[in-house]
Amino acid sequence: MTMNSTDDCRISVVINTYNAASQLGRALQSARGFDEIVVCDMESTDDTVALAESYGAKVVTFPKGDYNICEPARDFAIHSASCPWVLVIDADEAVPDTLREWLYGYIRRPDAADALSVPFASMFMGRFTSTRAERHVRFFRRDKAYWPPIIHSHVQIDGRTDKIPARRPLEIEHFDDPTLARRIDKLNRYSDNEVPKRLNRRYSTMSLLVRPWLFFFKMLILKGSIRDGRRGIIRAYMEMAYQIALLGKHFEQTSANDTKQSKQ
Repeated sequence: MTMNSTDDCRISVVINTYNAASQLGRALQSARGFDEIVVCDMESTDDTVALAESYGAKVVTFPKGDYNICEPARDFAIHSASCPWVLVIDADEAVPDTLREWLYGYIRRPDAADALSVPFASMFMGRFTSTRAERHVRFFRRDKAYWPPIIHSHVQIDGRTDKIPARRPLEIEHFDDPTLARRIDKLNRYSDNEVPKRLNRRYSTMSLLVRPWLFFFKMLILKGSIRDGRRGIIRAYMEMAYQIALLGKHFEQTSANDTKQSKQ
């Protein structure tokens, strides 16, 4: 087996955006050492496009329409890149230099997998958390990837996936929401988008009682947010609040559907 050619060892960083000018600069700055930056914009009305162009990014447009999530634009964005390898980041994320160097070293290996699960360092209430690193498949060969247009969907890889070691210098930095108000706003939007996917499910009264507490326990103890003190406890309650909002909206919608059907 031979080493990959120089042409095969090029990486595009792909960023999906909509009105992200206030946070995009950090992501663009962190991506400057890669071969290409592709910004897939969903018709922003702020300075997102101008900012991206000022960093030399290739800007492509995906019609926003009625979408309020980025997943429908993910696959279009990936396949707008020109390099064989793609690293997907969000506008509120950044790539450390150590991770960039590690990735270029990895793709020169003859045994390189088709995709990599990347660890994330997440920020909450102004500080990086102590919780166990979350992982997402964000680095892959462009021609092996398909991203379904569904909220919270994950890229589908036609090939082998490996893992990047979970240690701080090799984690994508996720700066997330700077305030709790922003986190609550996102919680509301995400639960709105998640409910239609679950309308064929039925949650019991026991689920309403137990499920939110299970997610609280998982975040606080199993993922270790308790190590962050009061910030960690608040984060666990936010996980719980998301489940309450999701289950409540699901019950609200299914009850309305049942009432409508009964009247027909």
